[in-house]
Amino acid sequence: MLTVATGNKAVALAVKQAKPVVVAIYPITPQTEIVEQIAQYVSQGDLSARYIDVESEHSAMAACIGASMTGVRTFTATSSQGLLYMHEMTNWAAGARLPIVMANVNRAIGPGWNIWAEHTDAMQERDTGWLQVYVSTVQEAYDTTLMAFRIAEHNDVLLPVMVNLDGFLLSHVMQPLDTVEPADFIPPLHLPHTVDPKNPMGYGTLTGPDEYFKFRWDIERSMRDSLRVIEAAHKEFFQRFGRTYGFTEDYRCEDADVVVVSMGTLGKEVEVAVDNLRNEGIRAGSMRLRWFRPFPKLDLMNRDVVVIDRDYSFGFGGVLAHSIQAKNRTGVFSVIAGLGGQEVTYDDIAGFVKNRHIGREYWFGVSDNV
Repeated sequence: MLTVATGNKAVALAVKQAKPVVVAIYPITPQTEIVEQIAQYVSQGDLSARYIDVESEHSAMAACIGASMTGVRTFTATSSQGLLYMHEMTNWAAGARLPIVMANVNRAIGPGWNIWAEHTDAMQERDTGWLQVYVSTVQEAYDTTLMAFRIAEHNDVLLPVMVNLDGFLLSHVMQPLDTVEPADFIPPLHLPHTVDPKNPMGYGTLTGPDEYFKFRWDIERSMRDSLRVIEAAHKEFFQRFGRTYGFTEDYRCEDADVVVVSMGTLGKEVEVAVDNLRNEGIRAGSMRLRWFRPFPKLDLMNRDVVVIDRDYSFGFGGVLAHSIQAKNRTGVFSVIAGLGGQEVTYDDIAGFVKNRHIGREYWFGVSDNV
């Protein structure tokens, strides 16, 4: 069915159709619209779920963990400082192998106090064991949220999934949305380690050095297995609903001499820059990375690579740029741009491409660029 919605409302609609049993929430700008819309679905009887208002984001994730351990589907949403407040519990959710789905509306971290888009909030969660996917349109936010439940709950994965969408640039932007009837696209959840009073056992007990590393390896094994599960979900989504997704969204990359890699809404701006560069005789392409965890292998050999990071790891560099260098063993021109909602236009991006040979990290808008 065709309609018009914001990114936040698209996520909420997908959650309603996924039918979680427990939704635990604490509001924070700019994700509040997601949980407000879900609350409306519950109050109107459109979603039969236990809707829990908690006193903090830490408690929201703790409530999802407790519910998920009983074998029911769960959902929550947060942003920025709220995600950081959850950090203890996000580690626990992944370590306990609980398929919680969470929407994170990417927002800068204070101080200075800022409510606009940046990816550093989610990047600080990159080593917790959560799968992470970044979307760029309202349609993609809806489709990916549906797929997130299927992927998280697959018995070869059983890891939580974080769906990331840029604050305001997508969360509050109205775009066309084509909804579907997911039916059995999301199978019933069967958690093999569900808490069962009839079969008592220990959970989260002290684990010694001779066993602990095995739990860590099991997360990594499942993260690797998730590559196959994600591919299968993409394939079936296309077969059922006709929309194609991959680990990346590539635009005019086939014959490109230079590829610009980005995430989130910047990817669409890059596509306009690519068209303009092509008109100038520069064979450019855009590769928008969708899945950051698991991190896929990218086809970037024998090309110039410009990476735009809407994040930063202090004393280290742009997280996406360094991830590409480590995983693909290729040099990149690293650009730090868009932090805290800084405006980055297609003309700016074209400039990054034209100046890619300066040979050092470039901070957009910083005059000395030391």
